[in-house]
Amino acid sequence: MGDAWRETVVVIVTEFGRTARINGTDGTDHGTGTVAFLAGGALRGGRVVADWPGLAARALYQGRDLAPTLDLRSVFKGVMSEHLGVSARTLEASVFPDSAAARPLRGLMRA
Repeated sequence: MGDAWRETVVVIVTEFGRTARINGTDGTDHGTGTVAFLAGGALRGGRVVADWPGLAARALYQGRDLAPTLDLRSVFKGVMSEHLGVSARTLEASVFPDSAAARPLRGLMRA
C-alpha cells in the first residue's frame, strides 16, 4: 500500500466463540466470545487492549463462557470517531442506535 498505509486502519472482528467448559458430550458449544484485531499505520499499535477476567468457575459468564469485558461497539466507535471524524451524535443516532453505554475506546490512533 505504500504511503497510504500510514493513513490506514483495518478492523478484523469475529463474534464466534467456544465455551470454556466441556459440555455433556465432551465438546464445546458455541459460546460467548469475540476478538478484534486492528492493523494499520494510523494506529498507536504494538499492544493488547484487554481485561482478563480469568477462567475460574466464579469468573465465567453464565458459568460456562469467558466473560465479555468490552463492547465491540466501543472499538468501532473509537475508530470511527478518531480516524474517520464521525461525530458522537451520528454514532449514537444512526450508526449504533441505543448504544450510549458503549463509550468510544479512546487512544487507538497515532497523534
